Amino acid sequence: QMMKFAWDNYKQYALGKNELRPLTKNGHIGNMFGGLRGATVIDALDTLYIMELEEEFQEAKKWVEKSFDLNVNGEASLFEVNIRYIGGLLAAYYLTGEEVFKSKALELGEKLLPAFNTPTGIPRGVINLGRQDTGMSWSWGWASAGSSILAEFGTLHLEFLHLSELSGNPVFAEKASTSQLGVMNIRKVLNRVEKPQGLYPNFLSPVTGNWVQHHVSIGGLGDSFYEYLIKSWLMSDKKDSEAKKMYDDALEAIEKHLVKKSAGGLTYIAEWRGGILDHKMGHLACFSGGMIALGAEHAGEERKQHHMDLAAEITNTCHESYARSDTKLGPEAFRFDAGSEAMATRLSERYYILRPEVVESYMYMWRLTHDPKYRQWGWEVVKALEKHCRVEAGFSGIRDVYTTTPTHDNMQQSFFLAETLKYLYLLFCEDDVLSLDDWVFNTEAHPLPVNHTNFKA
Repeated sequence: QMMKFAWDNYKQYALGKNELRPLTKNGHIGNMFGGLRGATVIDALDTLYIMELEEEFQEAKKWVEKSFDLNVNGEASLFEVNIRYIGGLLAAYYLTGEEVFKSKALELGEKLLPAFNTPTGIPRGVINLGRQDTGMSWSWGWASAGSSILAEFGTLHLEFLHLSELSGNPVFAEKASTSQLGVMNIRKVLNRVEKPQGLYPNFLSPVTGNWVQHHVSIGGLGDSFYEYLIKSWLMSDKKDSEAKKMYDDALEAIEKHLVKKSAGGLTYIAEWRGGILDHKMGHLACFSGGMIALGAEHAGEERKQHHMDLAAEITNTCHESYARSDTKLGPEAFRFDAGSEAMATRLSERYYILRPEVVESYMYMWRLTHDPKYRQWGWEVVKALEKHCRVEAGFSGIRDVYTTTPTHDNMQQSFFLAETLKYLYLLFCEDDVLSLDDWVFNTEAHPLPVNHTNFKA
C-alpha cells in the first residue's frame, strides 16, 4: 500500500521527472543524472514487479519504452547513474526477461565507458553523457583535489560484469571487455597502492593512482566499496577469491582500528582522519551490519560466530539511533561523545531523508538469524514512516527526527521506492522471495542473479 501510494503520486504529479516533491505536488530534476530523467521510474521497476503491483509495473515499463531518452547532454555522476539506472534496468531485465530493459542498459552502459579514459584507468566521478567524442569526465568539484571517491569507483563491479556478460553485440563486447578490464584494473591499482594500517582512504587520484588524503569511513564516500567486494565474491558463485581476500583483509583492519564500544556498551564504527578517530557514525554506515552478517555466513566456524555477533551489535546500535529519537526514525549521523550516545548532536545531522540502510540490515539479519526482533524493529519503522513522513501526496523526508512536529523536506527520494520499501517488504516475505542464494542486491537494492554457471575473471 505504501509503495502504491508513493508510485501513484509520483505518476500523477511528477512522471518523467527524477523525483516527486510531495508537498508542492510537482517534479524535481536535480543535477546528479545529467540529462537523464525518470530516476524514480527506473528505481521502482523491480520493486513494483516483486510486490506484484502489475498495473503499476506496466505503467512504468510503458514509460521506459516510450519516453526514456538516452540521447541527452549534461554531466552526470557515474556512480549514481550506474547504481540507479544501470542497476534498475538490469534487475528489471533479469526479473522479467523483457528485452527493452536489457537494450536500454547496454546503450546507457556504453555512454559510461569514457569515464575510464584516465592515466590509471580509475574512472573519474563525472561523465558528460552527450560528449562521446571526447568523453570528457570531470571529478566532482568538492572531491579533494580532483580525486576519485572510493565508494564511487569501487561500486561499478557488479553492474559492469553483467553488462559484459549480456552484450552479445561485438562492438559493445569489445568496449565492455575494456570496461570489465576497467573494473578489474581498479582492483589492480588498489592492490598495488599502500594502505595505511590496511585501511582504504576515501580519495584516490585517477591521475597518479595514489591516495589524496587519509580519511577513512565506512559511511558515505567509502561504504559500498566494501559491500561490493563481498558481493562480487557471492555473485561469482564464490569463485572470485581475490574479492573475498580483499574483503577479509579490509574487515580485519576495520575491526582493529575503527570498531569501538561506547561507555554505554554500544558497538559502533568510528571514522578515521589521518590517524585521529572521529567518534561518529553516519546513517549510511548502518548498512554494515547486514554486510558483515552476509560475509559471516562464509567464514570459518569461529570467525563466523564472531562476525555474526559484531553484525548484531552494529545493527542494534543503529536501532538505538532510531529508538532514541522522538519520531522513532534515525538521524543522518550520530555521535558517541561525553553524555550522548547514538544521538545527533548538531542540527545539520538531525534530518532523515527516507534512507534504507537501517532496514536493509534488519532484512539481512532476519534472513540470516530469524530472530523476531528484526521484524518488530522493521514494523516500528513502518509505523514511524506512516506517522511522520506520509503527507497528502506521497512520502517526504523530515528535517529533525527529534521533534514530533517535524518539518518536511518536500522530497520523495527515488531510493525510497527502490530500497527502503523493498527491504521492508522482503523483511516480511518468505525467504525464497529473492533468495540470498540466488540474488545479490546492488547498492540501490536492485537484485542481480548469482552466476551459478561460468565465472570469467
